[in-house]
Amino acid sequence: MKRIVTTLLLLSTLPGFAQTSSDISSGTHTQTIGNLKLQSGAVIENCELGYRVHGHLDKSRSNAIIFCTWYTGDASGVESTKPWLSVDTNKYCLIIIDALGDGTSSSPSNSKQQPGADFPRFTISDMVNSQYQLLTSKLQIKHVKAVMGISMGGIQTFQWAVSYPGFMDVLIPIVGSPQPTSFDLMVYNTLRETIEENPGYNQGHYKTNPIIPNATMMLDVFLTTPADRVKTVNRADIPKWVAYNKTRQDQDWNNTDYQLNAIINHDISRSFNNSLKDAADHIKAKMLIISSLQDHMVNPTAAIEFSKLLPAKLIVLNDEKGHQAPNFYTPVIKNAIVQVLSGD
Repeated sequence: MKRIVTTLLLLSTLPGFAQTSSDISSGTHTQTIGNLKLQSGAVIENCELGYRVHGHLDKSRSNAIIFCTWYTGDASGVESTKPWLSVDTNKYCLIIIDALGDGTSSSPSNSKQQPGADFPRFTISDMVNSQYQLLTSKLQIKHVKAVMGISMGGIQTFQWAVSYPGFMDVLIPIVGSPQPTSFDLMVYNTLRETIEENPGYNQGHYKTNPIIPNATMMLDVFLTTPADRVKTVNRADIPKWVAYNKTRQDQDWNNTDYQLNAIINHDISRSFNNSLKDAADHIKAKMLIISSLQDHMVNPTAAIEFSKLLPAKLIVLNDEKGHQAPNFYTPVIKNAIVQVLSGD
């Protein structure tokens, strides 16, 4: 028995040795994928990705649903939305993968070899490529049931659609976009300038993470709508809100700026002669697009127009919560996700 166990342990270290589904256990994990070459030609040294697993892979290792994280968020934030309310983790293996720059996966804030401003700039495509390497090279997953995500997670989902069109059966971008609209670019560039022009930011070469109240306030304002704020925020509490943001330090600004630049430069048509129609023709998987009509953070126009180029199902929410409107317990969203995953 000892010889058999020893042989199995030795085999498991060999390149290409197929893991069993039990090797991908529920819980929180970190995996090194080696040096990651970026679109720019730069390299993230010793790139690591964090991920969280809910459920189990089946024998075919093809029942995984990949959930991409949103802007400035991580896998724990995704878990707070309870995606299993719409994704049955008794049937599917839900794998939430931390995006580059979120502070869990390789980021300016946590890289030992390339800390802070020495960390190379990355794109949305680089995020997706890193996730593909994790799944195929490290987790031995060659095909997944679906890729989905909210906000920047939805943006990554659009990129997955054209980068690896045969890798999934279903795509579910939620308040994401195939490319930023002009309004999006106005918002994002204003935010970028607010961060990068702050003296404490020092072009990313700060020793202490700065407090940038105008940036945190801007992010807070655009997450929802004026109508929602008027209803939910008392006028008398605004001085407290301003004072709180003057002391708020809940995110690393290099991480935030790097991900923001990736979103600004995102455009799935770039590899298709700047044609969204050609990009759409490249997509093979079924697509369920969920947008929010009153979204001030990711304008829905591009996603809605893109849906017309596909045989995609489109759900447009009309809710004063704006960018924060989608949730997994709302029947229209839950039912649509269940149906598209079941093949209906």
